Amino acid sequence: MARSSTISSKGQITVPREIRNRLGLKEGDRVEFVVENDRTTIRPARARENPFTKYVGALPAFSGVHEVNAWVQTLRDEEIQEQ
Repeated sequence: MARSSTISSKGQITVPREIRNRLGLKEGDRVEFVVENDRTTIRPARARENPFTKYVGALPAFSGVHEVNAWVQTLRDEEIQEQ
């Protein structure tokens, strides 16, 4: 069964409740419109891949800020010794 909505003067539409429920959408969610050939589909916006994911594990694991500060200090000390 087709559902419809009216476009406002600002280009906004109301997504019918049944469609929001079907897509699991709630207030504040983003949607994307996918154009494929002669069809346009609305779907929940997919989260973009985190650009930092590829760096996970590149640094040693720290249990707290004190360990991080100590590690940074050792790097600084090494840099001073190299000069």
